[in-house]
Amino acid sequence: MELKDIKIAVIGLGYVGLPLARLFSTKYKTVGFDMNAARCAALMAGHDATLEVSDELLQDAINNHGFVCTADIEQIRDCNFYVVAVPTPVDENNNPDLTPLYGASTTIGKVISKGDIVVYESTVYPGVTEEICSPILEEVSGLKLNEDFYIGYSPERINPGDKTHTVENIPKITSGSTPEAAEVIDNLYNSVLLNGTHKAPSIKVAEAAKILENTQRDVNIAFMNEIAIVFNALGIDTTDVLKAASTKWNFLNFSPGLVGGHCISVDPYYLIQRATSRGVVPRIMMEARRLNNTMGNYIAERVVRCMTLHNTSAFNAKILLLGFTFKEDCPDIRNTKVIDIYNSLKVYTQDIRIFDPWVSPEHARQEYGIEISTQTEELERGEYDAVIYCVKHKCFNSIDMGTLRKPGGVFYDVKGVLDHDIVTERL
Repeated sequence: MELKDIKIAVIGLGYVGLPLARLFSTKYKTVGFDMNAARCAALMAGHDATLEVSDELLQDAINNHGFVCTADIEQIRDCNFYVVAVPTPVDENNNPDLTPLYGASTTIGKVISKGDIVVYESTVYPGVTEEICSPILEEVSGLKLNEDFYIGYSPERINPGDKTHTVENIPKITSGSTPEAAEVIDNLYNSVLLNGTHKAPSIKVAEAAKILENTQRDVNIAFMNEIAIVFNALGIDTTDVLKAASTKWNFLNFSPGLVGGHCISVDPYYLIQRATSRGVVPRIMMEARRLNNTMGNYIAERVVRCMTLHNTSAFNAKILLLGFTFKEDCPDIRNTKVIDIYNSLKVYTQDIRIFDPWVSPEHARQEYGIEISTQTEELERGEYDAVIYCVKHKCFNSIDMGTLRKPGGVFYDVKGVLDHDIVTERL
């Protein structure tokens, strides 16, 4: 397959698929496919609700590079290079849910032809691409792997809301089911990336590398959360300790906090499940997940304790949560752990306001059944018994934090970034 002859279909137009498809479209004929027709229509109108791709870049791709977003499978039939970028969530028991991958593989199986290449970017445990996805492609298409078509794995590294580490700037891992396929895949990605690729020796190595990246962060943050719990019990400010410790050149820059979102709080379960199925109990990973999942409740308990120590009852108190997204400066509320703080505090009071200008109130209502305030004038100055700073949005910098709580009210800083004279306690 010559690069000049490649026509690309990207399956899944979310936070990962759309930026990648837009980038590919600058050099290759590219079609973005998503089952959500409304999402495709909105993109073709020139706006990405996730804000990962600016209106300017999206409209340039559509108007000047022929980029098309569609829910019509017939529009990807003449492609010869397919990239799968669908979610890989977990179910209510934290077991891997591969349903989106089954669906994407079935869709591609209906349209691939001899000589085509299918590359998966979704985060999975080692073995999924070759042992689960490939057989679906073979069964649906009637073609034979490595004779009629080829597969590869190039894990996504998109960081939602990050305007520095964008898709074109991040080095990519590539791999293929044959050396020749691996070379084509590596060359294709290299042709659009600014910082190159690392060609892994096998698909399983590439899968394992991706899941290691996120699991390592999960474990490191869990350790910092445990440290924060210990230092709180000792009456020591964790933020002050981190500032002191970070003066050493090889100190690792991790901080305690809420671990939500679609990657770090989900992907370790894939490796945990795979390990336990082979008779290995990954105790550190399992404990990291357990600890990080309890932090919302822990923060709520600390707030209630602070209120009690300051002679303010949590019962029927008026509480403000600043921020609801899973991370700063993006609209993504998937698996946000701020909801855990909210639900824990609801035991004491129903008078809880959540303020986040980044969030779509309708989306929050549909996803979590809660109301979100988005306008600064909706904040009631000097009326809150407790204020909890949950997310470090830049837009919060213009708010005079000292005016929000009542005299005698408490201010809890989850992010550890506010001044001591404002904050009652920090995580």
